Amino acid sequence: MPLDFTAIDFETANSSNASACAVGLVRVRDGRIVDKAGWLIRPPAGHDVFFELNVRIHGIQPEDVIDAATWTEQLADIVAFAGDDILVAHNAGFDMAVLKRACDATGDDCPAYRYACSLQVARKVYRLESYRLPFVAAEAGFADFPHHNATADALACAHVMIDAARRTGAADIEALTQAVGVRVSQITIAEAPAVSFAVAS
Repeated sequence: MPLDFTAIDFETANSSNASACAVGLVRVRDGRIVDKAGWLIRPPAGHDVFFELNVRIHGIQPEDVIDAATWTEQLADIVAFAGDDILVAHNAGFDMAVLKRACDATGDDCPAYRYACSLQVARKVYRLESYRLPFVAAEAGFADFPHHNATADALACAHVMIDAARRTGAADIEALTQAVGVRVSQITIAEAPAVSFAVAS
């Protein structure tokens, strides 16, 4: 199996995981970056206040997303780009929580993606003082990118996984995670509770 995956990165408007305001996506095929995309998102209602701290981090202002597509409107675009790929993100728990919580907030069905974390992989493959994405990406040969730009971060993440696979001789994501002792996880989708109309006697 070839080294195929989609790297993904979200930025959020505030401390709510549902407050997605930007996404970056990078497609990797046979260990090569073949496509990338990114766009702004109007965060779901109730999660759309922009905190000063978040704005300071990523530079996205409330007025920037006024004409952006809503989460519901662009979820299909994310799914179309990623297809059936394993998703990869740096600190993937955060990005998968954004995907899940934004769907919860809008009532959309969350895709049950399998995913791997480049932060976990980096901790096993590299010896660094910091495992923040800029330091890890630099070790992978991808330096001086605009950190917290969603597409740039996804691109950096992709470079990290490609480099880690090269260093470990892994042919695909499954082999890479096994080689370094981390696992491919999956977004868990809660089943709707069974509804019973039985009348208590």
